[in-house]
Amino acid sequence: MTLAGLVLAAGGGTRFGRSKALVSYEGEPLVARAVRMLRTGGCAPVLTVLGADAEAVRATLDLADTVVNPEWATGLGSSLRCGLAALPDTVEAVVIALADQPLVGPDAVDRLAAAWREGAVAAVATYAGQWRNPVLLSRGRWPEVVASATGDAGAGPWLRAHTGIVTPVPCDGTGSAYDIDTPADLQALED
Repeated sequence: MTLAGLVLAAGGGTRFGRSKALVSYEGEPLVARAVRMLRTGGCAPVLTVLGADAEAVRATLDLADTVVNPEWATGLGSSLRCGLAALPDTVEAVVIALADQPLVGPDAVDRLAAAWREGAVAAVATYAGQWRNPVLLSRGRWPEVVASATGDAGAGPWLRAHTGIVTPVPCDGTGSAYDIDTPADLQALED
């Protein structure tokens, strides 16, 4: 069973003032942390979707597979569509992570993968009962997700519309879904 990882890291970081993928936390670019987290969690291959500052971001990734979303400025939805389309045909499911959530741990990926091996077609990490990232989607659901991924909406609209088949996976104790949107968010994390 082939479980891939997909890191969405194409945004320009408008609220942050620069590409968040290049922001360093604990001495490591956020995008590299996300790739490492998915690899450690057992995903292979791991594909990173780039956009803004693509060459600079690519330079931070050691031997990581990348694809450039030419429509990155239209929002997260186009990056999700681009990434799913670029995954090899052998991939049966994918764990999708965001580059700006450096505290998500590989154990969350392990738990999502376990839910998939037990039959989940879609799974979402929960923290304190709240749906967050990462999410897992089996390949059979990708066309429906792609159809609903527009603007800054990724898999969220599809997940909310199909709660009956989405498996919530408690990930408390595996890390945190805290995301960095502004320099103040990063500063709060470092304090």
